[in-house]
Amino acid sequence: MLSRRAFTQALAATLALPISAKAERDDPAEVLAQSDAIGLAKYIASGRVTAKQVLRAAIEKADQLQPQLNFLAQDAKDYAYAALNTMPSGAPLAGVPTLMKDLWLDMPGVPAENGSRFWAGNTPTVKSTLLKRYESAGLLPFGKTTSPELGLTATTESVATGLTRNPWNLDMTAGGSSGGAAVAVAAGGVPVAHASDGGGSIRTPASCCGVFGLKPSRGRVPLGPARTEGWLGLSTSHAITRSVRDSALLLDISAGPDLGARYHAPKPQRGSFLAATLEAPEPLKIALMLSPPSGSAVHPDCLTAVRDVADLCERLGHSVEEAAPSLDAKAINEAMLAVLTIETKITLDARVAALGRPYGAEDVEPVTLWMAEMGAKQSPTAYAKANRVFQTAAIEVAKFMQGYDLILSPTLAKPPIELGRLGLSPTNFDAYVEDVTTFGPFTAWANQTGQPSMSVPLSWNEAGLPIGSMFTARYGDEETLFALAAQLEKARPWFDKRPALSV
Repeated sequence: MLSRRAFTQALAATLALPISAKAERDDPAEVLAQSDAIGLAKYIASGRVTAKQVLRAAIEKADQLQPQLNFLAQDAKDYAYAALNTMPSGAPLAGVPTLMKDLWLDMPGVPAENGSRFWAGNTPTVKSTLLKRYESAGLLPFGKTTSPELGLTATTESVATGLTRNPWNLDMTAGGSSGGAAVAVAAGGVPVAHASDGGGSIRTPASCCGVFGLKPSRGRVPLGPARTEGWLGLSTSHAITRSVRDSALLLDISAGPDLGARYHAPKPQRGSFLAATLEAPEPLKIALMLSPPSGSAVHPDCLTAVRDVADLCERLGHSVEEAAPSLDAKAINEAMLAVLTIETKITLDARVAALGRPYGAEDVEPVTLWMAEMGAKQSPTAYAKANRVFQTAAIEVAKFMQGYDLILSPTLAKPPIELGRLGLSPTNFDAYVEDVTTFGPFTAWANQTGQPSMSVPLSWNEAGLPIGSMFTARYGDEETLFALAAQLEKARPWFDKRPALSV
């Protein structure tokens, strides 16, 4: 974790940045609406508003938004008010309200149902390591956000919690599986929200909802205390935010190996990720990847957006050229399917053991059932073979990135699509497979290779829907991502670009 000296220096410097608290009146609701997390903490520390007032404003805002957007899965208001009494004084984000994702994240006394009826009523007594680190920084979680069942698809829809709606267009997907988190941030409910990403689940909803989302390097953020990795290392946790500096600070707060971790990402060279946001990067060499490894078609809106972002990067002094690593799409997709199906089967079997009864169609959704059945049929060597495929891909990409600092691509191959097409209870299974494989074919390779990757909200199409652009860096190099993201944020600010129902 970050040294106290480096943290103090970076925090002091970043408080001078322009997107601090911008409210004209000391009204808690206005301060919440006009501040990022760092600015909000600064307001609270000044005594002009109290942490309790801001928490109450955030709860009221969430209650106002919930009927339309459906982004809350679990109520933790009592948990948050109790945490006020133990909030460490002088913590960098003391009093900032937030939300945690309801997917393998344990808050004692708060249900952990993972978007599934089969986990209904499951209430942990332990606390996730990540939550402990968030609370040590002063964050106050007052609820848990929606996820599709077990995080298994690129939208946030489930039989258990219903449809989470995109605040830019209520008929469209918010993305997944961290759609609830993205909606909460985009609609102004909280400045930052916990999220996780096993194949694009931070970047996809960030793109759909017009907010900033960064997936860290493999091993950067702890998943404990009960496990040290998820989905064979594909999955990691971080956050969705409105400002770049909030994302950087949260990663400083949460990064560092968990007890028993078999590997962890290297420490930032500048001493903190926050420090990386304070200076523009040196000129970067950026590869522009216009086609996904699968070769799926890319919507013209997404191509227009990413080319425009490439032009913006060139105007900022970076060089951009069309190039992409050579990846065996068939092999990595088969490996991904093997891992997800095996993990689904193992996860459901563990729940069967805990409950003492089998599961059926009344407990889990059709695609989840299919994946578990596929997992049971996998070869005994499938997991090891998948690991080798991912290692081969990681080596290939690392070789390619000896010649480039970053890879730029569309985050998604399509703008946000209609609700109902990506859910795990499809009316037409073949149509579901087509939609889910062609909607987000750019994101998963960064999980398979372990590299940090971010979706930056720089574009909106003529329909008013956000279109994210994705940058992926070398393993362990979140600093370059944060430095460029802060530069792009300054060149084309998005902080005040909000959906109509957020105001």
